[in-house]
Formats: sequence, structure tokens, C-alpha cells
Amino acid sequence: MQSQNIKPTESSDENIIENKELSIWEALLPVIVLVLMLAFNVFVFGDEALGGSNQFILLLGGAVAAIVGFFNKVSYKQMISEVSENIKSTSGALLILLMVGALAGTWLISGVIPSMIYYGLQILNPTIFLAACVIICAIISIATGSSWTTSATVGIALIGIGDALGISLGMTAGAVLSGAYFGDKMSPLSDTTNLAPAMAGGELFSHIKYMAYTTVPTILITLIVFIVLGFFQDASGVADTKKLLTDLDATFNINGWLFIVPIVVIGLIIKKAPPLVALLAGTILGGIFALIFQPHIVAQIAGVKTLDFVSAYKGILNAITVKTSIETDNTTLQELFSASGKGMEGMLGTIWLIICAMVFGGIMDAIGALTRISSALLSMASSVFGLFASTVCSCLALNLTASDQYLAIVVPGKMFSKAFKDKGLAPENLSRTLEDSGTVTSVLIPWNTCGAYQSGVLGVPVIDYFFYAIFNWLSPFMTLLFAAFRIKIKQLREA
Repeated sequence: MQSQNIKPTESSDENIIENKELSIWEALLPVIVLVLMLAFNVFVFGDEALGGSNQFILLLGGAVAAIVGFFNKVSYKQMISEVSENIKSTSGALLILLMVGALAGTWLISGVIPSMIYYGLQILNPTIFLAACVIICAIISIATGSSWTTSATVGIALIGIGDALGISLGMTAGAVLSGAYFGDKMSPLSDTTNLAPAMAGGELFSHIKYMAYTTVPTILITLIVFIVLGFFQDASGVADTKKLLTDLDATFNINGWLFIVPIVVIGLIIKKAPPLVALLAGTILGGIFALIFQPHIVAQIAGVKTLDFVSAYKGILNAITVKTSIETDNTTLQELFSASGKGMEGMLGTIWLIICAMVFGGIMDAIGALTRISSALLSMASSVFGLFASTVCSCLALNLTASDQYLAIVVPGKMFSKAFKDKGLAPENLSRTLEDSGTVTSVLIPWNTCGAYQSGVLGVPVIDYFFYAIFNWLSPFMTLLFAAFRIKIKQLREA
């Protein structure tokens, strides 16, 4: 039974909880403790912190939030209920992660990823590579409406090409994510692009139009930066790829027909097939194409010399479920194949991180800390710019604490909707700000579902790509710049 001080408000499948007894300092205490513990943990473990220690720190942060909740008359049952709902809300994402691991496994042994790398190395050179990554991922993401699908398909291949060209993995991942999240924001097929205007009380295509005012300048600046960075890349990377091309050709049957597999997957998503269906189809097709074009690789994975039905089954299932290694004398290719052949097993660390993050976010939600923090930010919004700034800060705070981009849109969307109307501002201003600060920054936080997913899929830690994900961290500054100078701030009276 809920305490009389706890007031849930139903909103678009999200339960927003208020706790009037909770002070702002009590709401912030678990966040402060969590950030300090995570900082120390990363200092001690470095890149290995994501291997398990960060996950436990998130649970400790949840325990601190629970203690605050107990002192504010929030029952253990209610906290566990919210944790359960939080984890339940990520079940689709967790299944997608498993299928991405499976897809990467069959796309590796079928030659799909090696073929992408093979042809990509011949087309792309270090000078134009980073800018090309942004453009390619933006196009794919607009077509599919999904940054996750983009990084799980072409993103993985581009990481391999960049590595072969001698370009920093952090740079490549930053370019991939910049393009992917631009497309995700601007696509009418994207779930966040539909969610933001729904929370603000606006209309989808009006939201996209108004979002373009801040998003297009941001992606242009991003492209310019990557073009400039391209001039500083070592052009000898092209010459160094000749041996890679020879060894790729010697290891795999490189064939243009293999591109049927990614084309089918992207086509399914454009046709609005559920992501799990599209990824499963891509995984099965990858397995079939592996048997047709790379039977020697399947035999190698199965540990046999002659392929039969049982060994073929074993080889394909191994690629789908566990990490696979393809023998080659080329150390660069060996590392690349090892990073690509994750299988479902390779995604378990990321899944573990997301579950622990949802525990912390669920308890923070249950004790009313999330809405308390948003309310405190709202109370400081005395001017129009202050209102925009408070919305941005609220979205960032929710991405840090709730570890979920949807909550970072839903909670501020509901909390700030009336304030925008009271100041005579059209809902497009709020929905644009929610996307500019809630959607895109989620990938910059290691324990957020998006940050955990993207770093797991691309195999690049958040700390390595953070600076180079230019579009993602520049977007909140751009929306604040427009607010400060009253550029394209739509009034309610406008038609």
C-alpha cells in the first residue's frame, strides 16, 4: 500500500511519482554518492570497470537511495515494484542486444562484415573517412528511424574499416554515433521523435520542422570538424591496407551477393517490421549465407575438417551464441574478427550493466527523487532562457539518474509542459529541447541504457568516444544558444 505522501501520476505508460516529504538534498544525495563511487571505481579499474565493478556500484547507489526512501516512509515493496517495472521496460532492449550479438556472429562468419570492410577499404581513405561515417550513418538512421540498428549494422563495419585505416576507434565511434543520432532525431519512424511531441502536446511533423532549426546547424558543425580532423589522418593508411585486402580475400570468399543480407534487414526496418524480427531475419540469413559462401569458415568454427549437417549446425550455433575466433596470420584481422564475433555471450556484460542501472533508476523513481530534482529545476526558471536551461538540466539529470532516455523525455516533458504554456511558448519549443538534451546525451553516459548499448555493440568505451560524439554533446548547447538569442522560439499565438 502506498504512503499518503506518495502520489503517482500516469503518463504515457510511465509512472511519475511525487514525494512531498523528500527534500532536494535528500533527492540529490544518492546521485552525489553514486558519481563519487563511480569516479573512484573508474580510477581504480580503468576500462575494466565495465566488466562488473561499475554494475555493483550502481547497486550500492540504489541501496543509498533505498535508505533515503525508508527515512521518507517509502515501503520496500513499492521500491521493488518500481525496480521491476523499470527492468520490464527494458526487456525489449535486452532482447535486441542478444540478437545484435547473434547477428554480428553470423555476419562475421558469412563474410558480410568482412565484405563491407573489403569494399569500404577500397572506397574510403583516411581523409574523407570520418565525414563519410557521419553521412552514411545519418542516411541509414533516417531510413530506419533507429540509431541502435544503424550502429549494429553499418556501425560495426565502419569501426572495422577505421581500425584498418589506422584511425582512432574513439574518433570512428564518435562519427558513427553523431550521424546515427542525427538520423534518429529527424526520422518520423523514430520512437523518441514521436514520444517528445506527445509529451509536450505538439504534433509530429511540426516538431521535426522546428527541431531542424537547431539540429541542422549542429550536424553541419559536426561535419566540418570531422572534415578538418580528416586532413590530420595519416594518408599512408591507404597503402597499409593492401596486405589487409589480400588477407581478407584469402580468408573469406568476398562476394557482392553477401550484401543481400544487410539490404534485407534495412528493408524490413524501413517497412516498420519490429527490430527483433528484422535482426532475427538477418541472423538466420547470415547463417544460411555462411553455409553457401563460407563453408570452410563454418567448419573451422565447428572444429572439423569436413562439414556435415551436425558440424554445420554446431558452427552456426557457436557463432550465434558464443565468441568466435577465425584463424589468420594477420594480427590486425585477428583483433578485428575477435571484436566482431561477439555472439550473444559478448552482450551479457552490457545487459548486466543495464539491469543494475535500472535498479538504481527504479528506486530513485519510487522515492520520488526524479520528480523532486525536476521540480527544483523548474522552480529556478524565472525567465524564458531559464525555462529552457532548466529543461536541459532536467533531461541531463534524468539521463544520469534514471539511466533511460525515455524517462529523460517523459518526466521533464510532463513537468515543464504547463510552464512553457504559461510563458506563451508553443509545445514545439519543449519537444525540441527534450530531444536536443534528452535523446542525444543518453549515449554519453556509460551506465545509461544507450551508452551501455552503443559501447557494447561498437566495442568502444564511452570515455573513448565521448569527445568525438560531437553532435551529441553540442546539441544541448545549440538549443540553449537559440533560446538565449530568441532564435526560432515559437509563440502560442503563431499559426
